[in-house]
Amino acid sequence: MAEPFKKSWFRDTFESLVVTVILALFGTSFVVQAFQIPTGSMENTLLIGDHLLVSKFAFGGYRGFKMPGLAYRDIRRGDIVVFRFPNDPSEYFVKRVVGLPGDRIRIATRIVYVNDVPLDEPYVQHLYLNQVRSGDNFPPAFPELLRGMTREWSAELPTHVADGELVVPPGNFFVMGDNREQSLDSRFWGFVPEDYMSGRPFIIYVSFDRTRDDYQDDSTGGRFRRIFGLIADLPSKLRWKRTFHVVR
Repeated sequence: MAEPFKKSWFRDTFESLVVTVILALFGTSFVVQAFQIPTGSMENTLLIGDHLLVSKFAFGGYRGFKMPGLAYRDIRRGDIVVFRFPNDPSEYFVKRVVGLPGDRIRIATRIVYVNDVPLDEPYVQHLYLNQVRSGDNFPPAFPELLRGMTREWSAELPTHVADGELVVPPGNFFVMGDNREQSLDSRFWGFVPEDYMSGRPFIIYVSFDRTRDDYQDDSTGGRFRRIFGLIADLPSKLRWKRTFHVVR
């Protein structure tokens, strides 16, 4: 009788490593993505220094690929989403969906109306209550009145306006930050195409007390300094109460 085949320790370890790498690549490609918040545009829902896990299969149907057994659903108004920035697809942004395809949107004195109905937005933060800020009223009568608007969006915006309202075209979404006066969003650069949607954040797995300046240096050296700085200040910088906080 032939002896049973036995794999060597090296081969067994190598195969395990290959499987682990494949599963990790599969997970980050189709299931979960890690994402960190470098700006305050979503405060106080998401804070600078929050580290999120993003469900990449939540809206998988928009990319035409669906894995059996996973629950997909359409993007809904009010969803927080991570997406590739239309003006630079190498960057990822996080905002809240305000307008769905076909919606009619206008903003009057900071109140958002969708299809003539004012939105109930308890999560929104307004920091400058006694000041008129760019974006408080939208769409503007003249694009040049909206400070901070990109040149491309300034030229395109009038083609989507009817009777003083912005009409969201098919296959696109209108997004805004919860921290309204501190958010550069669809008001200033336009719509998010559906195939640019990456996923929906569902949990804050860890959060550190950081500032926007901490994320300005995105070089390799800057990243290492952030990591070692966090390790050195870990006890005082860790926001324990936000650990494993569900994103809503």
